[in-house]
Amino acid sequence: MRSMRLREEESPGPSHTASCLCGSAPCILCGCCPSSRNSTVTRLVFTTFLFLGVLVSIIMLSPGVESQLYKLPWVCEEGAGTPIVLQGHIDCGSLLGYRAVYRMCFSTAAFFFLFTLLMICVRSSQDPRAAIQNGFWFFKFLVLVGITVGAFYIPDGSFSNIWFYFGVVGSFLFILIQLVLLIDFAHSWNQRWLGKAEECGSRAWYAGLFFFTLLFYSLSIAAVALLFIYYTQPGTCYEGKVFISLNLTLCFCVSIVAVLPKVQDAQPNSGLLQASVITLYTMFVTWLALSNVPDQKCNPHLPTPLSNETVLAGPEGYETQWWDAPSIVGLIVFILCTLFISLRSSDHRQVNSLMQTEECPPILEATQQQQQQVVACEGRAFDNEQDGVTYSYSFFHFCLVLASLHIMMTLTNWYKPGETRKMISTWTAVWVKICASWAGLLLYLWTLVAPLLLPNRDFN
Repeated sequence: MRSMRLREEESPGPSHTASCLCGSAPCILCGCCPSSRNSTVTRLVFTTFLFLGVLVSIIMLSPGVESQLYKLPWVCEEGAGTPIVLQGHIDCGSLLGYRAVYRMCFSTAAFFFLFTLLMICVRSSQDPRAAIQNGFWFFKFLVLVGITVGAFYIPDGSFSNIWFYFGVVGSFLFILIQLVLLIDFAHSWNQRWLGKAEECGSRAWYAGLFFFTLLFYSLSIAAVALLFIYYTQPGTCYEGKVFISLNLTLCFCVSIVAVLPKVQDAQPNSGLLQASVITLYTMFVTWLALSNVPDQKCNPHLPTPLSNETVLAGPEGYETQWWDAPSIVGLIVFILCTLFISLRSSDHRQVNSLMQTEECPPILEATQQQQQQVVACEGRAFDNEQDGVTYSYSFFHFCLVLASLHIMMTLTNWYKPGETRKMISTWTAVWVKICASWAGLLLYLWTLVAPLLLPNRDFN
């Protein structure tokens, strides 16, 4: 009888499964991370929702799926079902795939924006709204599915053109968030390795910092050379030459400022490692910008028309155009940055204040360690937000809104739906990315000179 009772207690029944679907986040990932924090598990599950939308968007760009999208009401047909004959580089099949991505990303952005409004000013897990944030996952998934289904029945009209500009603004802001996280990562990396070098008295840590600094600068120089080779031509492509040269000059100036004696006195942990990381990221954003130049002579990624003949819109004979190198690398960086937002709080108060996260106080951390030891044997995550939230629920969802808009622009190569119902590359995308690179360099420069300009404030 005793063994039967033990088996009944160990085996999860239907009620346990229902509680995992409708209950709180601790039971969602209890099998693979039993001692995780409730706040971390919740962010991971919401991020999984976003990645699910990204996966669906990628699937919708495949030719086999695009051919089925003709059955939807916003397909490339005019009047009484006459197919449109498109003049240009992107045919109707890819247009359908891009339109599908617009609607899929609209649904995820709307879903997270709803939670952005709903979770404003939640202070602890004792707030009734925190139960919605950390639980009811099955119903939240149904809400996301419902919004997605409704988005695919939005009449086209001016929807794609208007949503394009939402994507431009959101992607610009998300690029800046990426840079903030990158600056914080570089500072933390440099600080930790310098600390270990002082503790161990070993020069290996200094050698490691020197190696990675040299590696990042070498990659940046190689990137500049490749950009000049592939994205400029003699006697033309003046905009690309100016962008590459200007960003290279700005990166050089920022690197010089990072090692100035006064900056080193104000910030002993400042150095060339952070500057090299920022330089490489700036060259990456410059590459993304030049890949959107709407001039075929200056952009090898633009599809080349095979002939002067018109292309009949239809499921046969088209090719999806987003699988180029900038889009793939941008997708990888997006995934890493989104996971970074979900998993990590910064070691610096200024970044935590900007990103609306909090460092764990020592007393609260000790209490959480005791809770972790108690619940580790129970096979579930523990609530670490009873006394206060560790991140802003609302701002986290707003970051996912921006992430949805950014991935929409990445998957569609920043092509704008034109008046002739063809996807065209525009200078808007180029200027947005170039301005984002300049804003990022300005932000990093501010982190270097702020202690000198505001000596009475604590920037440690």
